[in-house]
Amino acid sequence: MSGDIVYDKIHFRHDPKWSGRLGPAEGRGMLLCVACVIEMTESEDIASVRKSYALSAISDVLKCSPGALKTLLQQDLYVSTRFTSSLLGMLHTVEDQATLEKVDQVLVQLVLELQSEESFRFVLDEILKQLSEQLTVKGFAPTFRFLGSLVEAVPTVACVLVTQYVPLLDRLCSALLYPDEGLKASVLYVWLKLFRTAGGSAVRSLATVIRDRVCILLLQTLTNAGSPQLINSCAGLLWLLVQHGETVSVLMNTPGHQIVCSENQNICTNNSQNLSQNQEQQPTGHCPLPLLLKKLLLSGDETLQVTSAKCIASILVHSPSQYSAPFIEADVPEFLFDRLASSSEVLLWSVYSCLLLLTEDPLFFSQCHSVYGIESLVRSLKQALRLTNLEVQKQGLLLLSEILERQPPSVRLFPSGPGFVAVSEAVRVGVSSSCLVVATQAASTAAILFRLNHQSIPVQYGEVEGLVEAITHRLTELPLPSAGHRRSSGHLKGSDPSSQISRSEVFALQALVCFQAACRLAEECASEPVLKENTFTAPSKHSHTQDSLESLCQCLLRCCDSIWIPTVIRMCERTPSAQVLQYFYSILSSQFTLLPSLMPVFANKLASSGFYRLALEHKALFCVGNRNTNLNTSCCGFLQKLSMCLLSQSDPASGACYHDAEEVESLLLYSLPSLCCRLSDWPSVLCEAVGLQLCDYKGPRATQYCLVIILHLALQQGDRLLPDQTVFSSVLWLLCSVQEQGSCALPRSVLRSTLYLLAVTQHKSPGLDGSFSSLYIHHPALLHFIYRCPELAERFGPLVLELWLTKRKQHTDAEETAAAIQEKGESRESQADERQDEEPDKETMELLSLIETYPAVILNLLDMVSTREAPLAERALGVLQVLCHRQRHYEPGLCAQLGPALLQVLQRLSVENVGHGPGQGHTEQAVNSLPLVLKLLCVTQASDLPLSSSYSKMDGVHFKLLYHVSNIAGRLKPTDTESLLPAFSYLYCCLSLSPAHCSDRAVSMLLSNSGLMDQLQTALSSASSEASLSSSACLPSALLCCSHLLLSSLITLQHFHSAQVHRNISWNLHTAVHRLLVQKRNTDNLLLVSYLRLLQALLDVDLASPVMCVSSGPGLVGPRPLGVEDGALYPLGSRGSQCLSTVLSGLLLQKHELLLRASVSCLSSLLGFLQRKSPTTATYVVCQPWSRFLLYCLLGSGESCLLHPAILRLISLLLQHSSTAVLSELDLLQVMEAVERRGVKELSQEAAQALRLLLTQVLSSAVQPPTTEQHKQRARNMLESLGLQTPAESCSPDLHSNILRVGDVSICLLDFSLKADSCSS
Repeated sequence: MSGDIVYDKIHFRHDPKWSGRLGPAEGRGMLLCVACVIEMTESEDIASVRKSYALSAISDVLKCSPGALKTLLQQDLYVSTRFTSSLLGMLHTVEDQATLEKVDQVLVQLVLELQSEESFRFVLDEILKQLSEQLTVKGFAPTFRFLGSLVEAVPTVACVLVTQYVPLLDRLCSALLYPDEGLKASVLYVWLKLFRTAGGSAVRSLATVIRDRVCILLLQTLTNAGSPQLINSCAGLLWLLVQHGETVSVLMNTPGHQIVCSENQNICTNNSQNLSQNQEQQPTGHCPLPLLLKKLLLSGDETLQVTSAKCIASILVHSPSQYSAPFIEADVPEFLFDRLASSSEVLLWSVYSCLLLLTEDPLFFSQCHSVYGIESLVRSLKQALRLTNLEVQKQGLLLLSEILERQPPSVRLFPSGPGFVAVSEAVRVGVSSSCLVVATQAASTAAILFRLNHQSIPVQYGEVEGLVEAITHRLTELPLPSAGHRRSSGHLKGSDPSSQISRSEVFALQALVCFQAACRLAEECASEPVLKENTFTAPSKHSHTQDSLESLCQCLLRCCDSIWIPTVIRMCERTPSAQVLQYFYSILSSQFTLLPSLMPVFANKLASSGFYRLALEHKALFCVGNRNTNLNTSCCGFLQKLSMCLLSQSDPASGACYHDAEEVESLLLYSLPSLCCRLSDWPSVLCEAVGLQLCDYKGPRATQYCLVIILHLALQQGDRLLPDQTVFSSVLWLLCSVQEQGSCALPRSVLRSTLYLLAVTQHKSPGLDGSFSSLYIHHPALLHFIYRCPELAERFGPLVLELWLTKRKQHTDAEETAAAIQEKGESRESQADERQDEEPDKETMELLSLIETYPAVILNLLDMVSTREAPLAERALGVLQVLCHRQRHYEPGLCAQLGPALLQVLQRLSVENVGHGPGQGHTEQAVNSLPLVLKLLCVTQASDLPLSSSYSKMDGVHFKLLYHVSNIAGRLKPTDTESLLPAFSYLYCCLSLSPAHCSDRAVSMLLSNSGLMDQLQTALSSASSEASLSSSACLPSALLCCSHLLLSSLITLQHFHSAQVHRNISWNLHTAVHRLLVQKRNTDNLLLVSYLRLLQALLDVDLASPVMCVSSGPGLVGPRPLGVEDGALYPLGSRGSQCLSTVLSGLLLQKHELLLRASVSCLSSLLGFLQRKSPTTATYVVCQPWSRFLLYCLLGSGESCLLHPAILRLISLLLQHSSTAVLSELDLLQVMEAVERRGVKELSQEAAQALRLLLTQVLSSAVQPPTTEQHKQRARNMLESLGLQTPAESCSPDLHSNILRVGDVSICLLDFSLKADSCSS
């Protein structure tokens, strides 16, 4: 043989068609003769080395020249099958291991090359034939290894083998009875590959008889296996089988005597056929599989140990209740616990999983396996917590939790101190883990560890205290959500559960459970004298030691006061959780039991901090209608203990409080659970007429008594749950009602509370005003009479207004208006529009008439909104809403008075809603008054003089209003558009009206408000994400308009003052230009104006402002790398410049005043930007044919259009940037003739200024053809006439002095004035 695969001695007699040169096309490849290869493989005279060489060459051909050998073999099927058969024969005749590996490799490659079902079947038929012809399976190990490789390489073979070659599978089963362990390993290799193919589908397709027989033979083989190779193969196959419920049932129900089978396969076959009938009759105690897996656990091979543990876990997963007992009775848990000494993460996780499943069986604990292994588990857990695999740590802590949870209370796991110390240290390390999932599981474990039956004797109070402090410290490190985060992320319900914030909240809840468990443990120990004194502690350590119950109780109180209370309040400030609050109030209740001596101070602190209001609001929120009974029980327990503690301090000198304690306790005990109404409903409850009741502490009257006591105790600590006037009148009504009923006297404790309330709130009683109330007549004349006299208005004005709003006639229309005003947040915007169209009732119209005559009435109405109870405040709010819808202008003096009043209301809203965010405060009027106050602020702003002293100084009231409005806007929900709209509008006008020398503070303050910047980003993002402006989910156009205007002012002033920017806003320029280009017909004109104003501000700063991060798009710039022109104009690009110019030209044809002005100003800024960045592009944009067509349309639109300041400014721009390429001399003459016909004096100031600029350019530019001397003289005369005209002679009103209100949007007209130098560089 040479380098070719031919046998020279016999090659001459072979047909040339069986030869081929395989390789490069030039013909220098290797020559292959299939006939030579076949004869070489079949000949016994050829050396193994030569055969191995030929096979290596064939393998290379199959790798490097796919399809070449297949082409040769396809000429004759006989040759193909003979070649395959000769290779299969070599598996029996060749003894050299290297040659056998080559044969195996070539056979697999050949079958893959042929890729035909005939080849697969031929191979399987040949193997079956060989097995049938041989009396013994000796020497079939290479054949079985090849069959396993074939199944692995060609998954189709597995399906064919399982479904159509049952006899071959039966031979494979019989081969496992042969005593050669190497042969058994090769057979198991086939079964491994077979069951692993196609995700285990072969197991499900396998005949039940064969499957059961494999299971029995596997158990027998594993029982008698001695070589590591066979044991590993058995373990691998067992792992595959136990993943299926059917095979698990066979393996676990096979008795031990059945696997000790002789080599007679017929006996085994008969046994396997009868197995399914006998499975239910076999006793589970004789199952050999647990013993076999225990043997694997005892082996020194860590891989076998892992496989054994995984097999146990997989078996138990199928049915823990059915399969746990055999493993527990075989003492497998002990061996699993012993394996916990390993440092292998895989083995630890597997053992933890097994033990976790075994703990579900009570037998695990009754046989004391938990007691045996707890020390090993704790040691292992300490080691696992030092590893990097977090899943191992979590699984270990979970196992410890389950053992602690299920351990019978009668058998202690930690009878002595060292055991409890060790487990406490392990759990403490888990709590301190950087992974919140691990820390949460550790906190759950600690909560169970704090049960009394897990405490050692003596109790290790120091360890408990250390665990409590560790959990508390870990709580302080959590990134719990702030109000700003909740606003930016929306509702937490839609948040991702795996996020950092969600994991923090889960840990916080579990830590709260743990802290409650520690409090419960302290209470139980305090009730047991033996545990409280810790009898087994040395006498010298009883006093002043940290390891005492008193020290633990002090630690609990300290942590509760400094950490837990503020943290839980912060967690529940926006989205309170009933589950969290249940544990929270239970913890607070426990403190009153643990340290009674310190409770007076603690109770005073809680009551003065508003905890009465907090608990009552949570009851009203969650417990109405018998919901959340556990939370209701916790709240009632806390309120009762807090009240009893405060009551014991009320009058320590007398014994009355002690005498009344039992009476008050019974009253609170029976009345608090049913008290689930809001504080705003308390006056109606107190004034409710009730019938007779037999018991003082049961029934509706008892509920009224309960309210009186709570009002008394809360007011003593400075917490006014209701306004003083409401308390006085309600308590007075209650006393009169009881007196009129005459059935029974007030309980002494209730009488003491009523007397206290009347004494403290009497200064707000009617007094002299009550005499006036008896003289009041519900008539408009009385209203006007009182306010006509300043002295009477000052003394009785607020009172008569209250009486007017309270005693007005109850017309149907008035009732509907009040109901609409009181409605909480539902369709408020649409209802406001409806109320705007409806005519107010007569009483409201009379008040509006009074306000027109005496505008100071607005101050009294604002005071009612701010300080009165809900019903009266709502009525005053309704009047102010009607007033705002009419948008009247007021005198500057009144505006100066309204400013401080509005500031006071805003300050109250900010204080009441701190931590809650506007719209989530404690009072209903806070919810409804915020949009109204902001709208009223905008209305007064439109009436105030923009150049008044307050604006020029930009301090005092105006700056404080700006500060509070910006803070409130930053804390609002993005969906609260009714409040955001007037807030943005007010902020925008404040910036625009502020003079340049004092606007630096204002713009710096707004730019530093991250919440406000987030709101603006949300508004822009919401607008850009909508497919169309008509969508129901689209942001209101008015809010988007105000956002654009506010941003334009921020950009301009930031550039002017170089103010520092803390957070910028992203904006897609391509989206904005595309909307202007494509969707302008569907876009509101005011929104188009705001887009242009924002674009103008950005173009004035060359699209590079720290306030906004402007991004481009493929529709504006060309492909990358950018060209020179696109790079100079980036992010607008040359294509974007042309698109924007086209948009502006189209908008100039609109008849909308603001849109016309905004378009000209934006075009001026665009040309200025292009002139600075790319002058050729500026000229190119101006000289487009569309510019000439635009000018033609405008010049032909009549004299009024031609002499509009914006059109004159446009002509000036075209002349400045294109000379006469667009304009002709006739066009300029047409303008001058129109001016002469109108008269210079008839022009507005802006038109005169624009004309002056145009004439100056005409005289200074080189017009082609040159302007005649006569025309130049006409221009000079016109300029002289303009110079003689003063601004006072202008006929049209000036735009610089007013704010225009368009719906709910305020427009500062100064921003839309036409400036002569807006496009200069």
